[in-house]
Amino acid sequence: MPRCLFWLCFLLPVLPLIGQEYSIIDRRAIKFYEEGEQYASRKQWEEAIASYQAAYHRSHDFFEAYLRHAQVLLATGEAATALEVAERGKRRLKNQDLFRGRFAWLTAQIMVELGDFYPAIAEFQKSETLLDEQFLQSKAFLQQKKRFVFIERELSQQKEISKERLPKPLNTFHLQYFPVLTADSKKILFTKRDGLKNFEHEDIYVSYLEDEGWTEPVPLSQTINTSYNEGTCTISGDGNILIFTSCDTPDSFGSCDLYITHKVNGKWQRASNIGRNVNSRFWDSQPSLSADGRVLFFSSNRQGGHGGNDIWYSERSEDGYWTEAKNIGPHVNTSKDEVSPFIFFNNEVLFFASDGHIGFGGKDLYMSNFEMGSFGPPSNLGYPINDQKDQLALFITAQQDYAYYTENSYQDGKADSSFLYRFNFPKEIDLGEDIIVSEGRVLDKKTGQPIDARLSLVNLENDSTMYEFISDGETGEFLMLYPDKSLTGLYVEKKGYIPRIYNVDRDSLKNHRNIAIELDPIESGKNFVFENVYFDTDRADLKEASISSLKILAAFMTLHPEVQIQIEGHTDNVGGAAYNVALSLKRAESVKRYLIDLGIPEKRMETFGKGDSIPLKPNDSEENRSFNRRIEVIIQ
Repeated sequence: MPRCLFWLCFLLPVLPLIGQEYSIIDRRAIKFYEEGEQYASRKQWEEAIASYQAAYHRSHDFFEAYLRHAQVLLATGEAATALEVAERGKRRLKNQDLFRGRFAWLTAQIMVELGDFYPAIAEFQKSETLLDEQFLQSKAFLQQKKRFVFIERELSQQKEISKERLPKPLNTFHLQYFPVLTADSKKILFTKRDGLKNFEHEDIYVSYLEDEGWTEPVPLSQTINTSYNEGTCTISGDGNILIFTSCDTPDSFGSCDLYITHKVNGKWQRASNIGRNVNSRFWDSQPSLSADGRVLFFSSNRQGGHGGNDIWYSERSEDGYWTEAKNIGPHVNTSKDEVSPFIFFNNEVLFFASDGHIGFGGKDLYMSNFEMGSFGPPSNLGYPINDQKDQLALFITAQQDYAYYTENSYQDGKADSSFLYRFNFPKEIDLGEDIIVSEGRVLDKKTGQPIDARLSLVNLENDSTMYEFISDGETGEFLMLYPDKSLTGLYVEKKGYIPRIYNVDRDSLKNHRNIAIELDPIESGKNFVFENVYFDTDRADLKEASISSLKILAAFMTLHPEVQIQIEGHTDNVGGAAYNVALSLKRAESVKRYLIDLGIPEKRMETFGKGDSIPLKPNDSEENRSFNRRIEVIIQ
């Protein structure tokens, strides 16, 4: 809903209808006023304003004309002038409590629009003591009362943040907006626009954080930026998948569509329309991609929503196709506008802007947590993150230290330019577990050459893949995210190679820079420790946390049907040697049986029990003994 119509919806009820008695009897003044009403009904704002002025200039105590003039000024973005007109009318009041209440009500709305929240609250409370009971029970009043109670509460709990404009060489264009960063916070992308008019050009620019600061922004790629408008983008956490908005391109389905491109061997490929499952014949824009590139959120005004612009989402299937977009639901979406979604790096917290939920004015920023299979009722981010202006395009770093956003500059009440800002993200806003960023390379152990392997980070407690990335085929480099969970496995796979399996905690991968992962080509006699296979003490039954690793091994054997393996069980030195051999064999048999249940032919597997005869570490501590209790797999 346009801002002017929003205000008129709330302010119209204070005025008498045509044909009712007025505060004055001058027929000519009343005629001016009623002409103003006719102009206002046709949205002829300048003519309406002139008529209201003529009305109260003719009759200085025509309070309805002052009120209506101020209301139209407020609705058309002239809040400061609206306050002047309202104050002029209030000075004419004597003992007219009804009009005193109406002016207080109007002044409260104007002061909120100006960001003078404490005086606005005082004016609203004054109006409540003066307005008649019928108006106090109206929908307009009750909605605004709820809003003022919300504002008063949030002001009492305001957060300590410090906003700062990003330094040069950033912010050197007239318009730059919608900042996004990679998970390591070392690359920032944003939309650069040449001017305010619709035909003026948009492109995606990029800057890199180095020891000296941000580098000079440059166009992202000639394969992405074209003669059409490219902007409002999102990038996967590792910087290898980019989805952006382009409008009025020849292969678009609607006014604006979403396009996707991948970085292969260090170069961005030619972008393609993401397809009909995501795009529609309507406006589809402002994408936000989950850190691992598997879920896409965006804003659209397509049919089938809850009204205005809604948040929608699509999931990437195993074969790389995007599923049919779904509406995120009524907890988030309202009859008004929900825009600029941002899914945090843990895939569990969604941020968005809305003018349909209770807030300070315009569009506020909200967060919604993913619980029980859906995103729940949102909460306002509070003051001073939100204020009377529109807040849009929030991006929070994986480290949870800063939030990046766009702030507009205004001239004559209209947006004139926009710049990139950031603020320290408040610790009291809970985003869940810390996100840990690790970097490294995947190499062929035999040749030292880079490998484009798949890296999957799995929650072992429930066998759910939290993140999935591909290492760069030219450099072998990868960037991974780790929620700070205690039971997490990392699986590194590539056809033709033996998979590497890690336990993130035990193998000390968190906060590790320059992790070197070497994959062995499949060769007879090669072996690997089969991590993340768990048994209860003195038992051979597999625990639930073992399922992820067993599935990885089954997938490896399915992909390489010629491979046969030996499964070896090992124990620590607690217990007798013969007993440990028998226990280790039972555990190896448990692994074999599970693989058979997953469809692996029994003839491709042999089992052995080695007991405590081949320790990896001295059995002189519980930590060392835990390394010796293991399953190993050997290629035959």
